[in-house]
Amino acid sequence: MFRKMRRIKQQVNDEICRKILREEWRGVLAVHGENGYPYALPIDFYYDEEKDKIYFHCAKEGHKLDAIRADERVSFCVYDKGFRKEGDWALNITSVIIFGRIRIIEDPEETRLTARKFGAKFFPTADELEHELERSLNRVQMLELTPEHMTGKIVNEK
Repeated sequence: MFRKMRRIKQQVNDEICRKILREEWRGVLAVHGENGYPYALPIDFYYDEEKDKIYFHCAKEGHKLDAIRADERVSFCVYDKGFRKEGDWALNITSVIIFGRIRIIEDPEETRLTARKFGAKFFPTADELEHELERSLNRVQMLELTPEHMTGKIVNEK
């Protein structure tokens, strides 16, 4: 169903992919947009390694949600900050691409739990997180991506 990676020598294993998902803060989520156009957007995320799920938050309405309601199949790309070998100008970047299905979380308690885990990744203190949840949770929509296929590779820009 999914293509095999063409440049197999650049492929990285699942452990490296999961490390990038744990450590990076933003990725690009791509959905099937309107009129046949793809819609890809930079977005914060939280990876729950125990559940092997990726979580996003957004407003309760908009282009992204309309697209997800029309087609739950998405692609999500994350890449690290990269590195340069000593004396070399070229950047080496490791990227992860995930294909999967995304679900709009409707249950208020599940929303609260996932928003708390999500926020713990970004807020510097538990007090700030709780303050923000109290202030804005009623306006937050949480999304859950279930990966169906994941690949990662390292690319040298030279």
